[in-house]
Amino acid sequence: MTARIVETERVIIVGAGLAALYAALNLAPRPVVLISPEALGEGASSGWAQGGIAASLGEDDAPSKHANDTEIAGAGTVDPIVAAFVTAAAPEHVRHLTALGTPFDRHDNAYVLGLEAAHSHPRIAKVKGDQAGRAVMATLIEKVGQTPSIQVLTNTLASGLEVQDGRVTGIFIERASEPSTEPVLLRGAAHLLAGGGSAGLYAITTNPPRIRGHVIGMAARAGAVIGDPEFVQFHPTAIDAGIDPAPLATEALRGEGAILINRHGERFMEGIHPDMELAPRDIVARAIFSQSQQGLRPMLDTRAALGGEILTHFPAVAEACREAGIDPVAEPIPVNAAAHYHMGGIAADVSGRTSLDGLWVAGEVASTGLHGANRLASNGLLEALVIASSAAEDMAKALGIAGENIAEVELDFEEGGALADQSAVAELRRIMTEHVGVVRDADGMKAALIKIDGLERRTAESDAFANMIATATLIAAAALKREESRGGHYRSDFPAPDPKLAERTKMTLDEALAIRRAAIEQTEPAQ
Repeated sequence: MTARIVETERVIIVGAGLAALYAALNLAPRPVVLISPEALGEGASSGWAQGGIAASLGEDDAPSKHANDTEIAGAGTVDPIVAAFVTAAAPEHVRHLTALGTPFDRHDNAYVLGLEAAHSHPRIAKVKGDQAGRAVMATLIEKVGQTPSIQVLTNTLASGLEVQDGRVTGIFIERASEPSTEPVLLRGAAHLLAGGGSAGLYAITTNPPRIRGHVIGMAARAGAVIGDPEFVQFHPTAIDAGIDPAPLATEALRGEGAILINRHGERFMEGIHPDMELAPRDIVARAIFSQSQQGLRPMLDTRAALGGEILTHFPAVAEACREAGIDPVAEPIPVNAAAHYHMGGIAADVSGRTSLDGLWVAGEVASTGLHGANRLASNGLLEALVIASSAAEDMAKALGIAGENIAEVELDFEEGGALADQSAVAELRRIMTEHVGVVRDADGMKAALIKIDGLERRTAESDAFANMIATATLIAAAALKREESRGGHYRSDFPAPDPKLAERTKMTLDEALAIRRAAIEQTEPAQ
């Protein structure tokens, strides 16, 4: 890849969500530069998070209990050392965000803690019911704006990594909104990827439009080891109103007593799990998916539990319903399962270090082993905070004392070039939803891999699309290889978990491509 080279002593951070901003603030006063496609606060999943941040802040709670719940939800593949590390750090980070100005719900100076699925105790620190992500992001954006060491480059998109002798030495940068003939190669003091997950690779998703596996694919194409790519979490209660992305009806509604019914008024979770609506997300998602497949129109009924209080206690849900023409005070909310969170990502330790020297990761793009096969509710923002802080500390140690008066980065792009083919992107998303979704089987995943291969071959070259293709290939290949059902990965042809497979997946793109080639060869007609 040809590119004009720009060198800086700043730490380069790809992303503009919670993990990216928190890492930048924790690195201060060491100079950093943020690579952001949009203005801060726009386009990142963090600001859309409704539930909150899980932390053992209650009198009868403890990090060990939080860690135990995390391991149970993760269905046998959570790294217990990581779970203990993250949950022990959780209360400190919630208090730090409070000190920075985040207005968590409190009463008599104590946090008002919500209960969500698979938690044994109320431990969700919330803001006005469903405003946590937005409020935390607003706090961090304000602090970033007050921090002279942080430079933000908007309308910029990372498209690839430069690797020399197994070490990341730079990041290729393109314009986000308009094509350019060639990228700029930006070489920094260190490189942190915090650019979000992959759920937008699916046609039915709750994620912002930019969150389509770009960053995982970029690292995979550079040779990074990817962890647990097959484990995608489908949120049970996306509002089913034909909107892309689908608005979210937060799990906290079910924590407040909302129930799931179908068009006949039947409460269908009663015979499926003893915790009914508060069963683990994968179980509820499959139940809702089954109701949808049968044409029974699943709905979330908040009327008895909340009545008119939904309008004030859950303003984001109320607004989404209003825009969809739904009155949640008077009628149930139609819902469907939607791709929501990727437990998989770039394999990393608790310091955010990856298999490539010089590369750190944090946030949803990282796979640390915290989530296992099924993320515990509200552990996503928590992991982003803890790992971003830990990665910042590790980078600072690796780099030593920061220099002073480091110049800001200036990028100039050549005119011309091409953006990703949006019709090809739409087709890729349909393939993933149809064949690698809530319920999977071997035939469907082989079909997905074959279609992905054909789509790649007939689509004009674009680094952005190549990154999406790489991530989709990894998800489908790892799902095909895991011949069991576990957490968010459910196979109708292998519906039970296999104790011998209770371990994390570690896969490179080359290994995934080999599985893709094998699927093609197995279906080609004999010559």
